[in-house]
Amino acid sequence: LEFLGLFCHHQGIQELIQVPVDDIRQLVEGEPDPVVGDPALGIVVGSDPFTPVSGAYLALPFRSGGGPLLFLLCFQDPGPEHPQALFPVLGLGFFVLALGPSRYAGGFDDPARLVSAFAGVAPSVSSNGISIHGNAPHLLQWRLEDVEIPNPNHFADIATLGGGILSSLSSQVLGNSDFFTGAFPAEYGNAVSGVFDMKLRNGNNQKNENTIQVGIMGIDVASEGPLSKKHKASYIFNYRYSTTGLLNLDGGTMDYQDLNFKLNFPTKMAGTFSVWGTSLIDKFKSDMERNPEKWEYLGDRSESRDKQYMAAGGISHRYFFNSDASLKTTVAATYSQLDGGASMFNHALESTPYMDLESRHTNLILTSTFNRKFSNRFTNKAGFTYTAMFYDMNLAIAPYEAQLLETVSKGDGNTSLISAYNSSSVGLSDRWTLNAGIYGQYLTLNNKWSVEPRAGLKWQATPKATFALAYGIYSRMEKMDVYFVKTKSTGNQSVNKNLDFTKAQHIMLSFGYKISDRMNLKIEPYVQFLHDVPVMADSSYSVLNRSDFYVEDALVNKGRGRNIGIDITLERFLEKGLYYMISGSLFDSRYRGGDGVWYNTKFNRNYVINGLIGKEWMLGRNKQNILSINLKLTLQGGDRYSPIDMEATMKHPDKEVQYDERKAFSKQYSPMLIGNYTVSYRINKKKVSHEFAVKGLNFMGTKEHYGHEYNVKTGKIDATDGSTVLTNVSYKLEF
Repeated sequence: LEFLGLFCHHQGIQELIQVPVDDIRQLVEGEPDPVVGDPALGIVVGSDPFTPVSGAYLALPFRSGGGPLLFLLCFQDPGPEHPQALFPVLGLGFFVLALGPSRYAGGFDDPARLVSAFAGVAPSVSSNGISIHGNAPHLLQWRLEDVEIPNPNHFADIATLGGGILSSLSSQVLGNSDFFTGAFPAEYGNAVSGVFDMKLRNGNNQKNENTIQVGIMGIDVASEGPLSKKHKASYIFNYRYSTTGLLNLDGGTMDYQDLNFKLNFPTKMAGTFSVWGTSLIDKFKSDMERNPEKWEYLGDRSESRDKQYMAAGGISHRYFFNSDASLKTTVAATYSQLDGGASMFNHALESTPYMDLESRHTNLILTSTFNRKFSNRFTNKAGFTYTAMFYDMNLAIAPYEAQLLETVSKGDGNTSLISAYNSSSVGLSDRWTLNAGIYGQYLTLNNKWSVEPRAGLKWQATPKATFALAYGIYSRMEKMDVYFVKTKSTGNQSVNKNLDFTKAQHIMLSFGYKISDRMNLKIEPYVQFLHDVPVMADSSYSVLNRSDFYVEDALVNKGRGRNIGIDITLERFLEKGLYYMISGSLFDSRYRGGDGVWYNTKFNRNYVINGLIGKEWMLGRNKQNILSINLKLTLQGGDRYSPIDMEATMKHPDKEVQYDERKAFSKQYSPMLIGNYTVSYRINKKKVSHEFAVKGLNFMGTKEHYGHEYNVKTGKIDATDGSTVLTNVSYKLEF
């Protein structure tokens, strides 16, 4: 299934109807036949059999009255009126399939890892952080149900700021999502690299479906079904738990669990209400080497602990006015908490604290969007978001081993981020479509504001060829801890409280060519200019390279950045059990620090090439079972790092490795070849399905580089690297 999700109503859009694949399968087998009221819909049903999969839905592309591309399938007679949709696809990006994380190699049931197959995205192994076009992962915005949420990944921001080990959002409950790599439309703000806009799907409102999955990575339990068949109310939830016995790491223990749910309540007169939520709990503890004779590095005699909590939830209401307008309002809250610490041990195994962190953030959010379709050629969308942010944080770090802790960042209180937008889609003709809008935001903490125009123009040159041009201005506030950094010279005064937003301009061209009904080619050159970037004065430091979870220096908005490159994608959709995608990116990502010098960014790999392929065979007496083999290979430029300053390192009391920041990120390790695979066998019966799967990440054992450490035994500086190989053997039962 290439498109998942289905939307239609025989009296125009008054509610969204989701059709399980079981029902679609009956339709395409001929009883009854689908009836289409608009010959311009261009519905195509592929030759592949539809497999009854829990939560799978089908949507097909169409164009109504020369308007923008929409996704729709009518399974009822639409009557005299044409089917209408209020949600055109705007901007340049990718449509993420709900089943993608399960099918594609490297997805690992993780939507964050799935998108690494897209052009412009550089993958990692130890982290699922999303680096787009050389931008740092923390510059991406995570959204769920139209609300910005904290980093939704387990063990978030530890290895890479903006990433984690795996997503807490299970593919069992995720619906179709949008992933933007640049020049995104006006409804999205507070982001400068990209947006991952995820949706939770509604549960089946006709029958109960349950899933139990047991694997090395944990235990999943999911269920969905009707709360009231009469009123078509439904529920869906997924709970996942991993104990220390299920997931062990050398020298430490990890525990994680997460919960996702959505309740949907359609009404006849008052619209549709939904209650949704996601949450996670993580616990991590690293153990030190108890034998001092084996100590080689500083990390061998350190011990750390970490507890993380994240939750986001809300109540949404969508009301349709006749058949051409809708109002959606959401009241939501998000919460994140991080309690961590680290201690150092001497040869007598006596410990002294090295780091102590307590951080709590609560956001209360009100967002509303009004969507109006004035005609087949003109749609307008306007909305606002008010976010009240409450924070309480305290980070203290010892400057050197065995010294007292010193406050790095401390603050408590509240502030607000207010934003609004207006966006229009205009069909200038049958071949030309204009998307234009404006977005603005205001931070009450320091009275900083930004007004950002956006525009996109698309030309359908031929039935097979399209061209598009998009431009936009974007901005993003820093994480709250940055605003409350304190230094020795300023005492209790916060040195970064008046920081302005990081700002960016995106320009993207797009050429799409339909080689055949099952094969597409897309070429997208782009350029991004960043300015007002927080940097350290007279230094090469910039937040564009930030990967640590804390900042301890005074910053000024005098930095710049520039990303330029081209993305190419050749995609063959699933047909006769075979699909593949080849994507490539050539890019150059540079920044200017507070010293006025231009450098490579930390994430400037220069190129990324992906090859994704999969084959499915229908087996069994009635060809109802599926054997699936999927492979993904990635070749990309190596990690970047700065040259070591040997003299400064040897003078450091703890021999902590110091780098020559005058040549920041001028060195690069060898290219990386990363291989991932997924092999599964699915047995489909009338009321139950079994799936046995083996999924592997980095099966070739490619090493990643994390930095350098001083070896106390040899007196030399060694590179710190590791080969993260993850394998998950699982069994899934659906009934």
